[in-house]
Amino acid sequence: MGRVYNFSAGPSMLPVEVLEKCASQMMDYEGSGMSVMEMSHRSPVYDKIIKDAEAALRRVMSIPDNYKVLFIQGGASQVFASVPLNLLPVGGTADYIVSGSFSGKAYKEGLKYGAVREVATSKADNFTYVPYVSREQFNPEAAYVHICYNNTIYGTKFHYVPDTGDIPLVADMSSCILSEPVDVTKFGVIYAGAQKNMAPAGLTVVIVREDLLGHARPECPTMLDWKIAADNGSMYNTPPTYPIYVAGLVFDWIENTVGGLQKMYERNKAKADLLYDYLDSQDYYKVVVRKENRSMMNVTFNSGDPDIDAKFAKESKAAGMTNLKGHRSTGGMRASIYNAMPIEGVKYLIEFMKKFAAENPKK
Repeated sequence: MGRVYNFSAGPSMLPVEVLEKCASQMMDYEGSGMSVMEMSHRSPVYDKIIKDAEAALRRVMSIPDNYKVLFIQGGASQVFASVPLNLLPVGGTADYIVSGSFSGKAYKEGLKYGAVREVATSKADNFTYVPYVSREQFNPEAAYVHICYNNTIYGTKFHYVPDTGDIPLVADMSSCILSEPVDVTKFGVIYAGAQKNMAPAGLTVVIVREDLLGHARPECPTMLDWKIAADNGSMYNTPPTYPIYVAGLVFDWIENTVGGLQKMYERNKAKADLLYDYLDSQDYYKVVVRKENRSMMNVTFNSGDPDIDAKFAKESKAAGMTNLKGHRSTGGMRASIYNAMPIEGVKYLIEFMKKFAAENPKK
């Protein structure tokens, strides 16, 4: 069987060039006589791998010197707890914008550690839009403001960076990191699970401004203390070595094959525009989210008939496309078209959608 077009929300596709490089180095990484999976994280060979990966990410994202880059375990869901444990003082407060499932989970985690506040939410409209919040709506005493920059499940995205003034802005960018240029200096913390646009599952990247380190609460576990991770170069214990290696290859691919994040954005926008233009041109499939908040990474749509949607998911899989079934909380379909999805995959999906609509008229 040949490779399928994998529209999974994560773990997702990796660039073919990266997979081929991994395969060629699987048994012997650059003359070391072993796989990266087997080598000690304390070895000089691996030390170069992790340092090269960080350096490449810094170049690609233009990360300033006063930010630390951490490679940690646990996924973005673990960082939901790490954020208040590192940034929320005892008796303090923080503000959350709840625009989807994951920002809602982050908010609930924050409630365990202080009087955090839900500043705005689109929950009543099933998260079909991203709330717009202005500077005066934030609590000036807040330790931080938390957002989820792209909502994987619902297919929405912040197309603005909230103005929080001097309050550090914390952003979960798990499903959109490296998809377009981002001004890192507008954020106090950026974090992302790797399994959508960077690497296999098991790695989380945290980019944190240095002045926000060293304020962990007394009960913060050692393994969740960002300063300890930073002071030890992400090697307080054994890091997720293989995903970091793959991430380094992905960063190199973006920098040297794609040509940087502006080129990456142009590629991604072309894919998203192609799919949204088709969806807007017909009336068989519907896009529920507001046009001004559409995600470039996760395109959600439905036919309006759950039986037809189920048939679509089944037949699209048989046609060589996987994971187009929407999340259980939304139903319908979801096409996750992350960095590694080629435009040919989107064209193939559209042709299938046209054929499916013609062969399955609605009642």
